[in-house]
Amino acid sequence: MNNKRKTTKKRVGIIGAGPSGLAQLRAFEAAKHAGLEVPEVVCFEKQSNWGGMWNYSWRTGVGKYGEPIHGSMYKYLWSNGPKECLEFSDYSFDEHFKKPISSYPPRPVLFDYIQGRIKKNKIRDYIRFDTTARWVNYNDETEKFEVVFDDLKIDKTYTEEFDYLVVASGHFSTPNMPYFKGIEQFPGQVMHAHDFRGADPYKDQDILIIGSSYSAEDIGVQCHKHGAKSVTLSYRSNPIGVNWPESIKEVPLLTHFEDDIAHFKDGTSERYDAVIMCTGYQHKFPFLPDEFRLKTKNNLYPDHLYKGVFYNNLPKLIFLGMQDQYYTFNMFDAQAWVARDYMMDKLEMPSKRERRVDIDRWLEANEKLENSFDHVDFQGAYIKDLLSLSDYPDFNVDEVGVMFKEWLKDKDENILTYRDKTFKSVVTGTMAETHHTEWMDELDDSKERYLYQEESEEALEEVVGKQPV
Repeated sequence: MNNKRKTTKKRVGIIGAGPSGLAQLRAFEAAKHAGLEVPEVVCFEKQSNWGGMWNYSWRTGVGKYGEPIHGSMYKYLWSNGPKECLEFSDYSFDEHFKKPISSYPPRPVLFDYIQGRIKKNKIRDYIRFDTTARWVNYNDETEKFEVVFDDLKIDKTYTEEFDYLVVASGHFSTPNMPYFKGIEQFPGQVMHAHDFRGADPYKDQDILIIGSSYSAEDIGVQCHKHGAKSVTLSYRSNPIGVNWPESIKEVPLLTHFEDDIAHFKDGTSERYDAVIMCTGYQHKFPFLPDEFRLKTKNNLYPDHLYKGVFYNNLPKLIFLGMQDQYYTFNMFDAQAWVARDYMMDKLEMPSKRERRVDIDRWLEANEKLENSFDHVDFQGAYIKDLLSLSDYPDFNVDEVGVMFKEWLKDKDENILTYRDKTFKSVVTGTMAETHHTEWMDELDDSKERYLYQEESEEALEEVVGKQPV
């Protein structure tokens, strides 16, 4: 007699343990804490630790096991938006740090915050690290995904079956690297932002940055802050257009190189020591067959995803965090809670035709957006739509939108000082502290330095006054 009981419990596979994958794990854990029976969940992470893009690695190119490096994180990166705009509804900054902190923390502090929530909920047990997805097949007969994985540590290939597959591998890790005539003869360093690891090497150098995205803006300002002689940003369509300091300027698109001389569309030319391509990333899913691969450019509402989450041709295939982003952590949470409810049969899926109508409605609205304020409002409306479908702890999306608009104005006003501003949490009502050092003067991004608060003169006097003579 066989005593093994055959389980009918559904299985959920999650690819990636960055903020999106961790949001999905947290969603299931919240349901479990509420007394609900949840599916068997397994998360697969290529890196040796969780956090996705928030992991910093000195490595570029390939990692320890020969896999393409996932992270694009660099030293001295500080949040480029207020932390109050990404705060978890179920785990506040106050709860984590036990005191108010400033609105623009550096990477180690934000990474510590991300880890705090998942450590509290013992989520590490669900994750298989150093494991990468190689191929996905969907079996129409069994209605299951058959996923081939490589355990990189022991060089073992194996296959597992899942009823649902969540793709949370991100879309800011495969660089888009354009060609410019003559670049192969450029004598200095040429790299993509993906391989940028800090501004220290560019001290006293003239730097050319190609692109007008957030990474171009941030890397340009960081190079200025850490001593570059000059920074030039070359844009394709529109300049960033903020009030740059004297040593940073914007020029039209690069046309070609002659040795270390760059020529631009407006007829100007200049000599440079290094070139950094901030030219964006590709949505790349080499483990997915063509019929399931999300093919899209970076935008606020990718086509083929119902509610920005469910692959319309096969809703059991779920994508998290595939949008261009103003909202980040809290948007991933809202998506993950909705995905969880569908996987637990708590959310009814409309017909394919009805889903297509809903997708088209969002795509049409997306096409009409004219400026950054419109983008903020659009993504806010999208998140409110998600929140209406699940029990994710509500937060004031409109107030977060107001903060985003203030942030955009602050950057226009002074790109070097906007990180010195403070905002109020919509989760706790706590007003952020002013950081003990102005951002332009703060060259240490460690957690220890950030959380250190100098004693006030008055407090020091009180201590001195109490000492015995």
